[in-house]
Amino acid sequence: MTELRQTLPADFLDKMSALLGPEAFRAFLESYRHVPKKGLRANTLKAGRDEMVQHIPFKTQPIPWCDTGVYIDAEERPGKQLAYNAGLYYVQEPSAMIPAAALAPRPGERVLDMCAAPGGKTTQLACALENQGLLVANEVVKTRAKVLASNVERMGITNAAITNVRPDQLIDIFGPASFDKILVDAPCSGEGMFRKDPAVAAAWRLENVAQCARRQKKMLETVDILLKPGGALVYSTCTFAPEEDEQIVEYLVQSGKYEAQPITLPGLPDHGRPEWTAHGCEAVKQAVRVMPHRVEGEGHFIAKLKKTAEAPSEVFSKRSRPKKKKRSLWRRASKKDLKDFTAFSETVGLKWHGSDLIIAGDVLIALPEGLYPDQLDRGKWVRPGLEIGTFKKGRFEPAHTFAMALKADQIASVYDFKDEDEAYAYLKGEPIVNAGAHKGWTLMCWLGYPLGWGKASGGTIKNHFPKGLRILKK
Repeated sequence: MTELRQTLPADFLDKMSALLGPEAFRAFLESYRHVPKKGLRANTLKAGRDEMVQHIPFKTQPIPWCDTGVYIDAEERPGKQLAYNAGLYYVQEPSAMIPAAALAPRPGERVLDMCAAPGGKTTQLACALENQGLLVANEVVKTRAKVLASNVERMGITNAAITNVRPDQLIDIFGPASFDKILVDAPCSGEGMFRKDPAVAAAWRLENVAQCARRQKKMLETVDILLKPGGALVYSTCTFAPEEDEQIVEYLVQSGKYEAQPITLPGLPDHGRPEWTAHGCEAVKQAVRVMPHRVEGEGHFIAKLKKTAEAPSEVFSKRSRPKKKKRSLWRRASKKDLKDFTAFSETVGLKWHGSDLIIAGDVLIALPEGLYPDQLDRGKWVRPGLEIGTFKKGRFEPAHTFAMALKADQIASVYDFKDEDEAYAYLKGEPIVNAGAHKGWTLMCWLGYPLGWGKASGGTIKNHFPKGLRILKK
């Protein structure tokens, strides 16, 4: 074990030894010798788990706590597959699938993923919502928010709005008691990721734990305003630190506003430890601990709580009451505005109707249910809804994001690739030749799953797969 002690922080090892006791600590330390498994989670907006497995060349094993997830071996490269580019699955650490499964939103609900990047939990929540209701995914770091948007778009999610604001600014946009369910996968000291990412271990400091706990409590003050009475909160971390785990749940329960709820997902033998709280809080037994020497997954802590308090009085910051009303960047699309989009739809035989179409500049966007143009002026938006396309001079050009949200039976103009080589050629940005009698905008599909757009003329389909997403080789 000497080499392990040289790679893991001494303060961390001392703390875990004291918490776990000699026997469990030895097993815990031994788990760091094991190579972590990768996980894939089926995007049920496009395909179920069995259908996904048929389209990947990997040996798979079901993940107990996620009925749409499978383990694959660590050496596999799932991001190189056509099924990945078609959005049939999300590559996700297996135990990271627990929080969204525990929250279990239902279609039509209003759900907030407060710390959403890179998008694993957001896309999992979207599958549970079945593209119905409103899913707000917030990420405070701009570069990470862009990665989040890319994953949301690849998965064909239509009911997601992506914000790039501080958590408290969400109150300005949506107001108090505006969400049925909230997921807070809180920024933490990251102890559960040491095996997967040695750089996290190298950056860890004991004093960071207390700093993280303070930030987590501050974030939960905002959650308390945003969550409806009777609503559900799932709080999760990827750390072992009781200060950020059990003691945060104790803080919420002792506020008198929350009741801990059981998490009954299979394959999770370990629960919160009352002896690791400040006052022996028995409610933490309802929470789940994921220990890498006990399950095939990295370290996580997940708690589910029901809000029992009444709705707070209306709380808005000064930012929500501007002295002068600025001209909005967003407006609802009129019938006249949609003339070129209507012409495009008729030409390609499109069977799709957005419920609330808005225009930002020359871009056409479909807003999710329950999101309104006046809210868009109150914050920074990476993606307020589904981008449909752009109005050019006298024509309409469809967006790649729109292609990924469509199904092949929603449009008449479809090209199915002859084989995998032709599909990979498309992903490289190459034109498709000898494409037959196709004309104009065409949805490019692999086995019926959209990959993007092409524009056909004279037997050749010009490639419109986004340059930033193109691959270099198969």
